Amino acid sequence: MNAVAALIALSCMVSIIVFFVGLARFVGGTKELTGRLERFATRDGGTPAPASSDPKKGRITEELDKQLSRRGKSNDIAAELARADLKLTPAEFFIIQVTVVIGAGVFGFLVFRQAFMALPLGVAGYFLPRLYVRIRQGRRKRAFASQLPDAIGLLANSLRSGYSLAQSMELLSREMQPPISDEFGRVVREIGLGLPFEQAMDNMVRRNKNEDLDLTVTAILVNHEVGGNLSQVLEIIGHTVRERIRIKGEIQVLTAQQQMSGYVVGLMPFGLTLFLFIITPDYMGELFHSLCGQMLACTAFAMVGTAFVLIRKIVNIEV
Repeated sequence: MNAVAALIALSCMVSIIVFFVGLARFVGGTKELTGRLERFATRDGGTPAPASSDPKKGRITEELDKQLSRRGKSNDIAAELARADLKLTPAEFFIIQVTVVIGAGVFGFLVFRQAFMALPLGVAGYFLPRLYVRIRQGRRKRAFASQLPDAIGLLANSLRSGYSLAQSMELLSREMQPPISDEFGRVVREIGLGLPFEQAMDNMVRRNKNEDLDLTVTAILVNHEVGGNLSQVLEIIGHTVRERIRIKGEIQVLTAQQQMSGYVVGLMPFGLTLFLFIITPDYMGELFHSLCGQMLACTAFAMVGTAFVLIRKIVNIEV
C-alpha cells in the first residue's frame, strides 16, 4: 500500500511540475524585437537587462518579475540561468522552485504519513532546481574549458593570416561548436550593437568565470591598448592552457576513486533509509516517532553530510 501511495504521490508531483512549467511558458508569451535585443545588450554587470513590459505577458510572471527586480534578485537569477544555458525567465524559475517545494512536501506527507517528514523534503525540493542549475552550469563550464585551447589557437592562426580581431572572433563563432561559439558570437553582436569592446569582453568573462579565459581576455585588452604581436601571445597562452588541462586530467584520474567514495558515503545512508522506510515502515517508524530516534537520525545525517563535504574538500585539488 505504501508503495502504491508513493507512486501516486510521485505521479502527482511530476504532474504539478509539468502543469506549472507549461503554464509559465504559455503565459510568458513570445519575445518581440525588444526582448531579442535585450539578450544581446547587457548592463555593466554582464547580465541581461530586465525585460520590458509586454502586453502578452501574463500577470503572474509580470508581477513576479517586478517583485524580483525590486529585491535586486532578478539580475542574479538571470545570470545564473544564462550560465546554465536555460531559456527561462527569473519568474518562471521561481514558479518551478515553488512548485517543486510543494510537490516534495506533499510527496513526503503521503508516503511517510508524517508531517515531520514533509518539512525536510520540502526544504530539499527548494534546492533541487538550484542543484539542477548548478549541474548544467558545471557541464557547460567544462565544455567551455575543453574548447578554449582550440579557440585560442584558431584566433592566433586567424590573426597570423591577416584577419582583424573582430573578424577572427566572428570566424570562431561560425566554425566552432557551442558553448564557446555562442559566447564569442554574443561578443560580436554586442559590439555590433554599440557596446564598447572592453565591456563586451568583460561581460563574457563574468558570464563564464574561467581563469584561462580571464588570462586570454586580459592579453587581448592589453594588446588592444598598447599593440604588439597578439598572435604570438595567444600561442603561448594556448600552450599554457593545454598543459593545465592535461595536469587537471591526470589529477582527476588519480582522485577518481576517492571522489566515488565520497558520493557513496554521502548518498548511501539516505537512500538506504528511504528504501527501508518504504518497505518496512513499522520497523523504521520507531526511528522518527520518538524524540531520541529523531535526535539520533539528525545527528547521523549531519555527520554523513560533514564527511561528504570533507572528502570533497580533500580531493578537490586546484591547479
